[in-house]
Amino acid sequence: MTRQVRTSPGAAYDLGYHLVWCPKYRRPVLSGPVKDRLEELIRQRAAEHDWRIIALDVVPDHVHLCVKSHPKDSPSYVANQFKGLTSRVLRQEFPHLKSRLPTLWSRSYFVATAGTVSAETVQRYIETQDERAPKSGGG
Repeated sequence: MTRQVRTSPGAAYDLGYHLVWCPKYRRPVLSGPVKDRLEELIRQRAAEHDWRIIALDVVPDHVHLCVKSHPKDSPSYVANQFKGLTSRVLRQEFPHLKSRLPTLWSRSYFVATAGTVSAETVQRYIETQDERAPKSGGG
């Protein structure tokens, strides 16, 4: 993922999340028209929030999404925005999902930060700040 710093009043940021979530009981129901509509809904929700989708892969029993969001949006908020909308709409439009599953998505999800700088790089940067700080000439 390449670094693309975005700005808002008072912040410069580059936040990316890798999200994975599954249908309840990991049932393989995300194929054909359901898959197509799910991808459409995910892109719609991202656009509504001005989030950028970097990668999206829907397979029959889970969803992988890499998305760039704003600092005001927590990872749990981002995941719940995608899961909430898609569950409601897909279950309305595809009645067979209601009969096979008590809810579309399992309650859990996986999230990891995804960026261009490793934790080790950040740690090294912080630990060496005093070595790079300009030396004051006065005494």
